[in-house]
Amino acid sequence: MQASAGTPEEMPPADQVALAVEVFRMLADATRVRLLWALLSGERPVNELSTMVGKSPSAVSQHLAKLRMARLVRARRQANQVFYRIENEHVQQLVADAIRHAEHTSGGFPQHHRQDLGLTEHAPLGGSAG
Repeated sequence: MQASAGTPEEMPPADQVALAVEVFRMLADATRVRLLWALLSGERPVNELSTMVGKSPSAVSQHLAKLRMARLVRARRQANQVFYRIENEHVQQLVADAIRHAEHTSGGFPQHHRQDLGLTEHAPLGGSAG
């Protein structure tokens, strides 16, 4: 059964619900959301991710291991480095949608709409800045 084809009367199977709960549990941590956000633009090594999120490489590796076990990221070893990437386009969409939803619920005019309209971060919405 596809999630988009369901109706309220057609509940997803219990195992799919359990997996969805696990995905949301993994997203309930700010560091893991930041790591996934950093990976939206492509594969990155642990040290680079560590710098991006401001955490130690060992802490980042622990978070990435959890994300890997939840099948949200995939790892690749090259020499003495481990590179991570987002598992698939569904994870990419989930992370992007979660951040965009947060922008909408935090009040004001969401940054992604400002970018869509070609506005700068501080540009007024209604006309000239004068």
